[in-house]
Amino acid sequence: MSDSQHPLTPELNLAAKIEAMLFVSAEPVPLAQIATALDVNASVVERGLKELDASLLTRGLRLQRNAGRVQLTTAPELAPLIELFLGLEATTHLSRAALETLAIIAYQQPCTRPQVDSIRGVNSDAMMKSLLSKGLILESGRTDGPGRPILYSTTPEFLQHFGLGSILELPPLAASAPEEAEGEHNELLKG
Repeated sequence: MSDSQHPLTPELNLAAKIEAMLFVSAEPVPLAQIATALDVNASVVERGLKELDASLLTRGLRLQRNAGRVQLTTAPELAPLIELFLGLEATTHLSRAALETLAIIAYQQPCTRPQVDSIRGVNSDAMMKSLLSKGLILESGRTDGPGRPILYSTTPEFLQHFGLGSILELPPLAASAPEEAEGEHNELLKG
């Protein structure tokens, strides 16, 4: 027992310890960093995260995962209340072209601007700049191909904007019905 712990205070469980670390972290935390801090392996951290995730379902916070990192966020269904409380303007609406570009990046990531242009059939430079400035996408590397074009991926802010805990929560693409898939993308991305 540490000197700072009261004799009647019970030892906190793994989920509570992980919650405390995520609460004080300003950025998404790599799972390896949590494991190191707790002196446990990654599977133990995963077990703690699952327990924490389950306990948060009835509260105002959620776990958000992206690229091997995890963070605490507010529950997406509370966004209007939080915006009102903080005096924030309503969430920025994205144009159809921006939504289209963002959907392509979300499903194809990491991908290059020429790949996005090829799928859209038009130059996407302005849309990419807009999405970068809004923090919904980021430069995530470069390809090994000619000219080493920049690779783009979605950000944790993208997940927050659309109320997703992970990129794995995106609805599956319907390969045989492009018009139907486009409609699903637009519904998802309207948030």
